[in-house]
Amino acid sequence: MGHNPTESEQPEQLLLRMFRERAGEYISGEEISRQLGISRTAVWKQINKLRETGYEFEAVSRKGYRLTGEPSRLTAADLMLAARTSVMGRNLKLLAVTGSTQDEARALAEQGAPEGTLVIAEEQTKGKGRMGRSWYSPPGNGLWMSLLLRPDLPLGSAPQLTLLTAVAVCRAIRSVAAVDAGIKWPNDILIGGRKTCGILLESTGEDERIRYCIAGIGIDVNMAAEELPENLRSIMTSLRIESGQEVDRSKLAGAIMNEMEQLYGIYMAEGFGPVAALWEALSVSLNKAVTAHTPGGVLKGTAVSLDSSGALIVRLSDGQMTKIISGDVTVDPRN
Repeated sequence: MGHNPTESEQPEQLLLRMFRERAGEYISGEEISRQLGISRTAVWKQINKLRETGYEFEAVSRKGYRLTGEPSRLTAADLMLAARTSVMGRNLKLLAVTGSTQDEARALAEQGAPEGTLVIAEEQTKGKGRMGRSWYSPPGNGLWMSLLLRPDLPLGSAPQLTLLTAVAVCRAIRSVAAVDAGIKWPNDILIGGRKTCGILLESTGEDERIRYCIAGIGIDVNMAAEELPENLRSIMTSLRIESGQEVDRSKLAGAIMNEMEQLYGIYMAEGFGPVAALWEALSVSLNKAVTAHTPGGVLKGTAVSLDSSGALIVRLSDGQMTKIISGDVTVDPRN
């Protein structure tokens, strides 16, 4: 099936698309040159450019080139190919190693980077989780990324964006890895009760308006069970463990960008209602007995729904309704 190249696609992305659509076949330099509208010398240069980033090609005279191997590390060409977006992820910074993608994205935001700027690292040495926790993010097997948003909204809308990000990530995981992922309030993605993804949204405001938000997303993608830290195996899992196969990280990152762009568009046009409905449909917390550790103490009750701000409404044992705005909510094992 052909694809009309978008304006933003580079020659190496178009070249990759050609080889993948004709997997296992030789394609002549002449044909590539004609289809991409570049010279034979430029074709050779593009093939070498891809070779440098880990793609393997076989070149046979009078037959042409054949793609024989692909890198396991993320490449910009793959990521751009997977994201069918016009804003989210189009401005991309790909790093081999960084302290935290959140810090990188914040620095870019302060320099005036556009909305949709995405920072992805193969490895984080100081990954950040919610509530000041650190996040285990070893090289090559996960997806550690931060996305810059610049919504023209009041600062109080930030929690809604956290829930929106959770919906986008959960939907992408379900479609790409074919696993039964769900959301624990507000934004952890669980499979079978174990965490596979954490989301951290940090907002910077001015005059009670959002200047920018950075959505940090950390997903355990291809770790084998023995690669998980021993002390975390009972509460942590990976998409590979749950699906029984390796998951294409570029495809997953692209799917998340696609979902983010679609949901963010709906949210900016129609408000939180449609996002809240999608969140509730994917939730593993609702209608369950929960324990909430909040700044004001520990509460026990039944999670009922979201309110219009994104807070969790919990029915206490005496029937009274209370709102959880921030805190750690766990689903009780007796459910």
